[in-house]
Amino acid sequence: MPSSPLTRRRFHLSTAAAAASLALPALAQNSWPNRPIRIVVPYTPGGFTDQMARLVQLGLQQRLGQPVLIDNRPGANSLIGVDAVAKAAPDGSTFGVVIAAYAANTSLYAGKLPYDPRKDLMGVSLMGVSPLLAAVNNDAPFKTGRQLIDYARANPGKISFGSSGNGSAAHLTTELWKALTKTYMVHVPYRGAVPALTDLMGGQVQLFFDAPTGLINQARAGKIRLIGVAGEQRLPAVPDVPTFIEQGFAGFTGSTWAGMLAPAGTPPGVVQRMADEVARIIKSDETRARLDAMGTFPAGSTPQEFDAFITAETTKWGQVIKTAGVKAE
Repeated sequence: MPSSPLTRRRFHLSTAAAAASLALPALAQNSWPNRPIRIVVPYTPGGFTDQMARLVQLGLQQRLGQPVLIDNRPGANSLIGVDAVAKAAPDGSTFGVVIAAYAANTSLYAGKLPYDPRKDLMGVSLMGVSPLLAAVNNDAPFKTGRQLIDYARANPGKISFGSSGNGSAAHLTTELWKALTKTYMVHVPYRGAVPALTDLMGGQVQLFFDAPTGLINQARAGKIRLIGVAGEQRLPAVPDVPTFIEQGFAGFTGSTWAGMLAPAGTPPGVVQRMADEVARIIKSDETRARLDAMGTFPAGSTPQEFDAFITAETTKWGQVIKTAGVKAE
């Protein structure tokens, strides 16, 4: 029985509607961005994470043609800010910049996170990696990494090390070094890097690992002594400071890093475009020079590479947390 004109019209309308619905994600990606972009930083202004976010802010505004706003959401060892990203609409208007603590928190707060890092978030790009520097008090009876470990073995518990908090990159890197060298040093957690550095200079603690950007100027001013880089190569900003690998501590590396995340479900084309733009900015000569001064190696990865990097970091620091018995504050 032939279909009526009305039936045929309904068929064509339904087919057109289906085609339109399939085209919506592509249309959204092609028109992105069409509104201001927010980058959530789960820490206070001025620190490494904030610096890295602001490093790409202006370039993104110029390349994307929309305002890019930095939204600092500190608290709870970055959980508040990351949760804000995880719960944001996946429409390409919200991103977040995180550091190594993001990977450590998966184990540190296992079963207690307000978000699921595997289901609620997705990687955009690894922006830069900053191997930690180890600094000691000027009056400490050791001037190299090897001398410090020899002293620690001869005097168990007499070396105290500061950190910017339980589960921070500084804390876990020192715990990894303790495990590799089979030494016992006392952990003194602080609420941030500034008070830890202040007590290092005052002699209340003898050792402190931190991102280079927080230590280089103090070392140049003669207020602390740098004894090693927890990376595979020396830093251009402090070329005279040897790596711990050079000093005989094979395989010992620990770093903080900065990377951009998006809420899960953000259109793949949007995520890829943001990753491409971040990479172009990070790899530019101007940005590389600023990163060199910060003791940070530029990255600019694909979303897939960053997801794989996060998985590896989560595994590495999860094992350190388990071995050292680190507990959340």
